[in-house]
Amino acid sequence: MFLTVFGQKGGVAKTCTSIHLACVWAQRGLSVCVVDADRNRSATAYAARGMLPFDVVPVEAAAKATRHAQVIITDGQASSHEDELKNLSAGADLVLLPTTPQARSVELTVELSSILRQMDTMHAALLVKVDSRKQRLAQEARQILEGFDVDVMQAEIPLLAAFEKAEVEGVCVSNAVDDRGRADLRRMGGWAAYCQAAVQIRDRLSAATPDAISA
Repeated sequence: MFLTVFGQKGGVAKTCTSIHLACVWAQRGLSVCVVDADRNRSATAYAARGMLPFDVVPVEAAAKATRHAQVIITDGQASSHEDELKNLSAGADLVLLPTTPQARSVELTVELSSILRQMDTMHAALLVKVDSRKQRLAQEARQILEGFDVDVMQAEIPLLAAFEKAEVEGVCVSNAVDDRGRADLRRMGGWAAYCQAAVQIRDRLSAATPDAISA
């Protein structure tokens, strides 16, 4: 399976999404490789401690590093450049568009979806950083996206401090701990959301390309 995670702006949990989907499939026994195509090398920095159960490689080393991987996730550049989107999505089974409920993020996702539709590239939006206290905002974002015929995944990634802690520690959110070294009580909600997203991605790909993924 080839998955590209792309966004037109920073702060939409693009790298977090790439890393955690990779964690889900790696824990299910698949060989996974994350390709860091972001000029900021965010995924590389996340993996620097060597605590993740998969390799993260720069885009320059992708050809060799991904040769035997069953799942390849490209953590794309945050960019509005149409050519960059075309280059990074070429050959992808699915382009995933993490989207916060904020109006500007929704607007940019609609623009990306329009470009991808013209390219006849399968894609879907994933609502991220959803504040449990502001569910109405997420519902409105979903309605707007669907109104523009954007495929929006049912899974929603919650806004949790546990994700920031996990990134600092270089681990999956399911292993995040609080400032006292105790397991973060809300971490499993974030992990469950990405597990749900992985299932929904698999279902989309299974419908389109039955051999894309087997777990």
